[in-house]
Amino acid sequence: MAITSSALPFLPIPFRFQGMNQNPNGLDISIFSKHLQFLDIKEAAQVAAELGFDGLDLTVRPKGHLLPKDVKSGLPTAIRVIKNAGASCQLITTSIKSVSNPDDVAVLQTAAQSGIRFYRSDWFPYLTDRSMTDSMEFYQKQIRKLGKLNKKHNIIGCYQNHAGTKIGASYWEVKMLLETVDPDYFGTQFDIRHATVEGGFSWENGLKLLQEHIKVIVLKDFKWGKVNGRWTTVNVPIGEGMVDFTKYFKMLKTYGLTPPVSLHLEYPLGGAEMGRDSITVDKKVVFGAMKKDLTAIRTLWKNA
Repeated sequence: MAITSSALPFLPIPFRFQGMNQNPNGLDISIFSKHLQFLDIKEAAQVAAELGFDGLDLTVRPKGHLLPKDVKSGLPTAIRVIKNAGASCQLITTSIKSVSNPDDVAVLQTAAQSGIRFYRSDWFPYLTDRSMTDSMEFYQKQIRKLGKLNKKHNIIGCYQNHAGTKIGASYWEVKMLLETVDPDYFGTQFDIRHATVEGGFSWENGLKLLQEHIKVIVLKDFKWGKVNGRWTTVNVPIGEGMVDFTKYFKMLKTYGLTPPVSLHLEYPLGGAEMGRDSITVDKKVVFGAMKKDLTAIRTLWKNA
């Protein structure tokens, strides 16, 4: 046992972390730092810890907490600051797209060296000068190259399914995108809110299709409503919208999945929902919303 335990830190990520979530609350939940960008990284980490989050999903991208150009010196420092504040940082949200981009490579390498387990990549738009099929093949090659670099540095990339017209609104697009990459080093960040928007009642099929590729999940909620006479999505607190968290959590448990969670709050919070560095509501309003959503998730997961 002693030999096995001492060897554990040197095992590759896919083996080391698969099925080993020992969080007593059932899920390891980080708050998306986008919603705390009116605070510096130290303050954001302190708030995350005080509210009961396990960590911070740090934005390392343009207009994020940390800019890609500053990553080599800034990210190791940020990780130390976050840990000293009593939180963790196992996930970062990035604009990574290609191994041909020096900034993308620097973010990936520095994240791995800093102990980050997962990064979320940028989204891929369909190319205007190519067919949709050719666009998919183009991005499959990019993802495959990223996967090889991930393996070299022992870090896992994630592509988020996202409502809209970019690649990934459909579950099958995500499935196709990941066909040529090593599944141990590149998977999906499954977003149940966006899955419900695009899939309606078929999100269960999407989860079934992608469950073997899920590395991280995003939690948020919405409902349909009329805004200025036009039907659109209206973001709401966890449990107040159309996402069937009870069924979703039951299915995750059935599949044996307890992936790291990034909590997003995209309903009106004085600009915090959009990642603004200056907000129009009292900070306590934002903190209260975060605590409420965190408590709702814990309760829903326990009862599922």
